[in-house]
Amino acid sequence: MAASPTEAGLLRFLTCGSVDDGKSTLIGRLLYDFLQVYEDQLSALVKDSLRHGTTGEEVDLALLVDGLEAEREQGITIDVAYRYFATPRRSFIVADTPGHEQYTRNMATGASHSDLAVILVDARKGLLTQTRRHATICSLLGLRHIILAVNKIDLVGFDEATFSRIVADFAAFCSNLGFTSLTAIPVSARHGDNVTRRSDHSPWYSGLTLIEALEQADVEADRAAKPFRFFVQWVNRPRDDFRGYSGTVNSGVIRTGEPIIVTASGRASRVHAIHGPDGELAVASAGDAITLTLEDEIDIARGALLSKPDQRPITADQFCANLVWLAEQPLLPNRDYLLRIGTLWLPARVTLIKHKLSFETHEHLAARRLEINEIGVANVSVSAPISFDVYDDNKETGAFILVDRFTHETAAAGMILHPLRRATNIHPEAALLEKSSRALMKGQKASCVWFTGLSASGKSTFAKELELMLHEAARHTMLLDGDNVRHGLNRDLGFTDADRVENIRRVGEVSKLMTEAGLIVLCSFISPFKAEREMVRGMFASGEFLEVFVDTGLEECIRRDPKGLYAKAIKGEIPNFTGVNSPYELPEKPDFRLTSNAAPEVAGEALRMRIRAQLKPLMEALISR
Repeated sequence: MAASPTEAGLLRFLTCGSVDDGKSTLIGRLLYDFLQVYEDQLSALVKDSLRHGTTGEEVDLALLVDGLEAEREQGITIDVAYRYFATPRRSFIVADTPGHEQYTRNMATGASHSDLAVILVDARKGLLTQTRRHATICSLLGLRHIILAVNKIDLVGFDEATFSRIVADFAAFCSNLGFTSLTAIPVSARHGDNVTRRSDHSPWYSGLTLIEALEQADVEADRAAKPFRFFVQWVNRPRDDFRGYSGTVNSGVIRTGEPIIVTASGRASRVHAIHGPDGELAVASAGDAITLTLEDEIDIARGALLSKPDQRPITADQFCANLVWLAEQPLLPNRDYLLRIGTLWLPARVTLIKHKLSFETHEHLAARRLEINEIGVANVSVSAPISFDVYDDNKETGAFILVDRFTHETAAAGMILHPLRRATNIHPEAALLEKSSRALMKGQKASCVWFTGLSASGKSTFAKELELMLHEAARHTMLLDGDNVRHGLNRDLGFTDADRVENIRRVGEVSKLMTEAGLIVLCSFISPFKAEREMVRGMFASGEFLEVFVDTGLEECIRRDPKGLYAKAIKGEIPNFTGVNSPYELPEKPDFRLTSNAAPEVAGEALRMRIRAQLKPLMEALISR
């Protein structure tokens, strides 16, 4: 007797591949053949096929899945579309993911929630770059079972040689991607050949149909057999005498009375009770949504990872990871992002890009940045130690995302390879004198005044005059200027975006050390990127950092051009010059705004008095602290 879908278990799979390979049509065929289409849907499908279809007089099955109006008009899939269907042997949730390169992030999302991938290839085109990209992402995201559907086989006359060549090319490409199983099937999604029924047009093929391969796929990754992992999603306090920790068991099994530990802090207790949707449970396993109560009152916050004491994960603040870069803005080392792992959010930065991956050859290519849809291996530093597993050991606790701090868009999907132990034995050394004591002896409050603006805007002029004014007021200062720093500390850096980020990071660290000595530090740097200015601000305590925008227009800066740099940049002799061929991101809410658009005839003492007049409010703010 055939097993029910519930008995056979649920299979989550995705369809992926290049655009126009027939992913939506394939899913539409599965839904149509297994009677997952209601009469009103079928009626609407007939009408939509006449309006948007690409199959002439025939019903366009792809429109069953391509639900967005933009998708139907363009004939492409943009969003990730999830559909449910069942056969007598198994139930399925399928994700139809986009083929276009700019929607790679959607494909990665679908892959992260799947157990198996159906990669489609147009029999007329063979393997394309996007085919290789999707196969690589599937591998990085832990998918180990692949079905290669060589689609549109009818359009090459069901030619066996064409099928064999594509399968051989794909097998060679995937030889080091770590797939456990690879099943290749010649199909025509439009007509149903070898999808849900065996085709008479390919007598040379004696393998499984696509639906048979899906029904028989053994992808059970027995998460219950893995060590117990539980990210706290919510601290549940419905009343004063109840404190529970709610979330979903990521892996493993937990029982009432078993010891438990907060992995980052090491605080331990025992499980007092396990609360499920329908009452108390004696045991909970992977996938169960539960609330745990403990025997002891210990400090546990949202984002904490719980485990058993003898099965603790790795805890570190640095690790090496695979990154799939998804943002339009490139990844630049040492730029600040937000990292989410499980339910925990905290600041992080990529400290080093070790290499990026060639989709054609799998070669490791040297890289100082990652562009959209590129994949690389990088070192990541987190603001505080976190607990995790290596991704290959546990997808639930080894995966993370990076989020842009300003746009809040997902910038990257990451898979942890191994921890970095290089700094785990180094701890901050407490000083006997505090910053406030050093500053008090100087009669001032330590501060960092950050002048930003275009080249020739007047930053250095304002900074030097402010330093003189502070000196006249018996204040202790240090001036850091962009050109001077590049002659020493940062002489190894160029002017690429990545070098500019590192330049500002180093200056920020030096400035912070100088404020620890109680100084008022004046920094004059173009610092073109908002992210890095905010990164430096974040290094200081509240009120210690003042951003001063010297708001001089580009035309005025070009007119002045005291070093002749704009003239060279306009001629193409200086690459990556801010304002000409590299952007300057205007400060949105600077603490002070200065202008130096004085008429050319204003010079000497008159110009100096104008500068001092503008600096007076800033000067008063510094000496009145």
